[in-house]
Formats: sequence, structure tokens, C-alpha cells
Amino acid sequence: MRPSSYPNGLKAGNSTELLQEKGMCPEGTIPIARTHLFRHPKTSPVLLNRTNAFSPPVHEYAQVSLESGYYYGAHAKLNVWNPAKANDGEFSLSQIWVLSGLDQDLNSIEAGWQVFPGDNKPRTFIYWTRDNYGQTGCYDLVCPGFVQTSSKLALGTPIRPVSIYDGNQYDRDIAVHKDRESGNWWLQIRGQDIGYWPSSIFTTLAESATRINWGGEIVNYGLNGRHTSTQMGSGHFPSEGYKKAAVLFKLGYIDDSGVLRDPDGLEPYITKSSCYDLQFGEMGYDDFGVHFYFGGPGYSTQCP
Repeated sequence: MRPSSYPNGLKAGNSTELLQEKGMCPEGTIPIARTHLFRHPKTSPVLLNRTNAFSPPVHEYAQVSLESGYYYGAHAKLNVWNPAKANDGEFSLSQIWVLSGLDQDLNSIEAGWQVFPGDNKPRTFIYWTRDNYGQTGCYDLVCPGFVQTSSKLALGTPIRPVSIYDGNQYDRDIAVHKDRESGNWWLQIRGQDIGYWPSSIFTTLAESATRINWGGEIVNYGLNGRHTSTQMGSGHFPSEGYKKAAVLFKLGYIDDSGVLRDPDGLEPYITKSSCYDLQFGEMGYDDFGVHFYFGGPGYSTQCP
């Protein structure tokens, strides 16, 4: 029910901090959120939009990638905001991706916060797939796969408080790491063990990851012939800096010796910088470690 060991540099999961407002469940049980939120698929299927014409949604990104070796986990602190969504069916998120494989063999473990369609609250979420979002995988505990062991957090529940523009800032500390004894991939949130993805549910991720991504993502339906105004991050561009733009900081990866290390050689990937952008921060700033600012407002005079 706990990892056999922890990577060097990653906090052990022994905190008594409550992760949600309504407390924890009795020992031997786990909380499961009652939610009827529509969870947009991680794929891009053809869906019906409001103009009654079939049009696939477009996923847009502002993220960084590490893909020069074999990885056994990832870490980040994710600055939490409440980005506005323009249309039903669209979402906005900030997350970590732990990945391996290509095309239909893509395996992915994902964790972060997301504002889902039909809702306006950032919620903790996880996701997994072993066939490029085809027939396997799901959010949270919707399907068999992730094994929750913690009684302190119901996945999918709202995060409170959230960051305020030019005001108080709040974050979620998230780590995914592979247990060398069992081979399972464990999830930590704010230093607490939440549960694990069994290695047996994966193919290319059964041994290690070959890529880690950190960043933001939105869905853009492009209704009315223009870009969506769904925001990413805080809804402000990264050039505005700390307390104004969203930030992911303390980025780290776990190497084959079980040590949490700072990544270097990160590759940025931005689908449309006039709508959502990314900017690396300077090392040493408030002990943020490796970090970057990201996000934007979507539709505007510079994002038609």
C-alpha cells in the first residue's frame, strides 16, 4: 500500500495534511467524488458543434518536453488558476505527462488540474492510456487501472483556494515515480501517496518513460469562424511574469539511479504563440528551480 522506496530528493509520503475541505474517509476506505461532469476525451473525435456542422476540436498547447533518455518519474509544482472557458465542451488544464511509445503504442500517465466542460472550477485529475487514447484509459477512477490507496483526497474534487491576479498564489505539488521493486507508477500530491498505476496495465511504459512533458492545454472548437476565448493558465501571457501569468516550477525528472534531477535541454512546443505562449524563467528566482511561465487569453486582436 506504499512504495518500497522513494527517489532521492523526493519527499516521503508521510504528511498528515488534508487535501480537501471535507476531510478524509475512515481507514480502509477511499473517497470517490460524485460528479456528472462531461470529461472531454483526450483524443480529437469528430463532434457536433453549435453550427450543426461536424468539426473536430483542436487541442492547443504551451508546453516543454524532455526526451533524451530513460526516465522513472517526474515532478513539478503547478500554479493553480481558474481560467475562463468560452464554450461548452472546451477545457483548460495544466499538467505533467509521463510518456513512452509512438503512434498507437503511445502510453501516457497524466496528472494535474483541469477546468472541465460544464464547470468553472479547477479540479485535481489523473489520466492514463496505453493505446494513444484509443480503447484504454480514463480519468480518475472512472475505469479499472489506477489503484487509490489514500483516504485523504477524492480525485476530481475542486481545488481551493486558487491564485489571484497580482495577489496570493497557490500551487499543487505533483510527482509521479516508478517503484523499483513492484514496477508500479506511484502518484504523490503535496508529498502524500495517493495511489499507483500498476505496471501491468502498460506496454511501452512498463519499464520506463522516454519523454516527459510539462505545460498547458486547451480545446478550441473555433465556433463562429474565430479562435476560442477559453483561457490557458491565468488568461495572461507569460511576459507579465510572476503573480500574473501561470507558472510551473521545480521541474524535475527521476533518472535510472533513482535521483530527482533538474532537467536541461528542454524543448518548448507552442501551437499558436499569438494566443497562448511560453517563456522560461531565470534560475534562482525565489528558489523556483527550473520553471517557465505559460498561457494566454485566447481570442483577442492578436489571436483572431
